[in-house]
Amino acid sequence: MLPIGLQILKQLPKQNFRSENLSFEMEEIGIVIVGGGIAGLATSIALHRKGIKSVVLERAEKVRSEGAGIGTLSNGWRALDQLGVGDRLRLNSSLIHKARTMLIENGKKREFVSNIVDEARCIKRNDLVEALSDALPKGTIRFGSHIVSIEQDKTTLFPVVHLANGNSIKAKVLIGCDGANSIVSDYLQLNPKKAFACRAVRGFTKYPNGHGFPQEVLRIKQGNVLIGRLPLTDNQVFWFLVHMQDNNHNGKDQESIANLCRKWADDLSEDWKEMVKICNVESLTLTHLRYRAPSEIMLGKFRRGTVTVAGDAMHVMGPFLAQGGSAALEDAVVLARCLARKVGPDHGDLLKDCSMKNIEEAIDEYVDERRMRLLGLSVQTYLTGRSLQTSSKVLRLMFIALLLLLFGRDQIRHTRYDCGRL
Repeated sequence: MLPIGLQILKQLPKQNFRSENLSFEMEEIGIVIVGGGIAGLATSIALHRKGIKSVVLERAEKVRSEGAGIGTLSNGWRALDQLGVGDRLRLNSSLIHKARTMLIENGKKREFVSNIVDEARCIKRNDLVEALSDALPKGTIRFGSHIVSIEQDKTTLFPVVHLANGNSIKAKVLIGCDGANSIVSDYLQLNPKKAFACRAVRGFTKYPNGHGFPQEVLRIKQGNVLIGRLPLTDNQVFWFLVHMQDNNHNGKDQESIANLCRKWADDLSEDWKEMVKICNVESLTLTHLRYRAPSEIMLGKFRRGTVTVAGDAMHVMGPFLAQGGSAALEDAVVLARCLARKVGPDHGDLLKDCSMKNIEEAIDEYVDERRMRLLGLSVQTYLTGRSLQTSSKVLRLMFIALLLLLFGRDQIRHTRYDCGRL
């Protein structure tokens, strides 16, 4: 919240207020995107490729590159190709040919194998974010832009974004791509996200002489631990480690996260313990897994005036299908396509001749197109996560039965989805 003095100054009727030490300005921009992560950058690129200018407001002082790897299946690669960055990313990632899940209970192993016919690779988050940011025109991203509040202009009914530096921006279109703790989703009055009772750690491990692992996604569930790995190159793997019941560790620093991983992996086989032991400690990230309830995906109001959301701000989900990143890329393509139908480049950077009705219709088309796709992903992710998390055999069978009933035996059908052309 702004200090009281700044709040009083901002309430004065002005477009531009100046004193000896302070300067507050109201800027007008056609399309403002909040958040310079994957969803925000992808949405800005998609609009740029349709000839529509946008401005990305990023709180950090540089492109955010935290995070380890992102498993990207064929639906994600289709979106990346539409954004024009797919070929660049393929240069540093290897094809994955198989998905294998092993359940180990009371010394007994059960294995489930799916052959991956279409394209699947693991991408470094750093590589993805850099590829997206490099594809944007210079000056598109405004770093150090900390948003403190959003309100609706009483005269025009368009959104006004207030920044921590005292300046404000009036936008014709506001798109929230600001993650799970989204200030834009709060403006839309969406319900708070729900939490799985577990935390996940992600990281990289390098093998100078080669890891020798098959080109497959391998997940193992043993006791309360779910661990998985995806080869990135011949010498590097991305891995994740989830403890289904241990929800009490915040990970104050990288070394404490590494120690937590070693503790969680203590009962696993030697190759897994070695992978965790020799990992790149600086690559580790600890995440409290959250999700937006499927019921809100189905019924939630994802538009208020000319404001909407995309990516995790719209549909944060657990990592159990590896679809969070790909779904955000799909959002970007669909949203840009819908806006371009109503808000083409002929309207200029400020969209002066574009009516609020046209913008609202474009956002409604986007929400309608995405809603059922996201509902399927959120339900399947939720049921998969609960089936892995529960210690009750009865509940696990119930969740598996629901998965088979709703999605059939082809549990990776969602990867063949095509978001279409820009």
